[in-house]
Amino acid sequence: MLLAQKHILNFNIRISHRRLSTTAHMANRRAPSSDVSKFHEVLTSSKRIMALCGAGLSAASGLGTFRGAGGMWRNHRATSLATPEAFEKDPGLVWLFYSYRRHKALQAKPNAGHYALTELSKKLPDFITLTQNVDGLSQRAEHPREQLKLLHGSVFDIKCFSCDRIELNNYDDPFHPLLAIESEEDDRLVPAENTVRATAAYMDPNVNTTTINPDDLPHCPKCKTGLLRPGVVWFGEALPEDTLGEIDEWIKQDKIDLILVIGTTATVWPAAGYVEEAKRKGARVAVINMDGLDGELGAASNLRNGDFLFQGDAAKILPEILKPVIGELKIAS
Repeated sequence: MLLAQKHILNFNIRISHRRLSTTAHMANRRAPSSDVSKFHEVLTSSKRIMALCGAGLSAASGLGTFRGAGGMWRNHRATSLATPEAFEKDPGLVWLFYSYRRHKALQAKPNAGHYALTELSKKLPDFITLTQNVDGLSQRAEHPREQLKLLHGSVFDIKCFSCDRIELNNYDDPFHPLLAIESEEDDRLVPAENTVRATAAYMDPNVNTTTINPDDLPHCPKCKTGLLRPGVVWFGEALPEDTLGEIDEWIKQDKIDLILVIGTTATVWPAAGYVEEAKRKGARVAVINMDGLDGELGAASNLRNGDFLFQGDAAKILPEILKPVIGELKIAS
């Protein structure tokens, strides 16, 4: 499948090229509003609402993002492991990374932000959430399945690298005995003096980085030959067509009143494109993130008069700004 296709997961490299001009343009425009009472007026008059969520939603649960300054995992750039090519080169190393992510996600608990979106779903049948997160926390917060669209899959789904076999919601920890995460240090990984050298060595096809014999990794029970892999969408792969079809059908049904951009820079495509689609359908934009306009510019780069920006922890902000619809959020301990 060609990388130029519309629904291939990729970074939006255009953002960095226009960052300076966009920043100057924003300086000459009226800043988006952070007035909660004005947002409440928009919220209570909105019928069709969309949310686009990223890693910042799960930050209060203790799960960090693997992009930016924190994007290293045991001497490897995490995004370099999230590709089919990385799995072909060293499936054991990629599996260790995702086994670590599964382990951390199972240790974490959904936060108030997840539960606020769950409650909004229950109150508004025409509200949908598109999430780029693969951590399973929205599902564990009992977000209604029909209103939750997993753009990038889930680390708890297992599929075959060779055939169409897929297993949903496998919460075994570890998934396989060889993939047990016993400590933060692991002598199965490539030793290196620094992260730059480690990353360079891993990407060099002449350097052997095999951590686990592929023959010892779990194979597909259906085709018998293919290796099992995490059921996430890697860079260079297409997003799930059934999910995209459900989203497209929802978008075209009617105008959109509001889009919530939560904990994401909206710079990874094609997910970022949904912000512009919602705006074309009439939506106001409300961005909720930790960095405000000082972070990596994505959806926040084109906020207009009448849009909103709430800077801070989504787990604290969402229950407050959604209160007129969801009421006082109560989370069982």
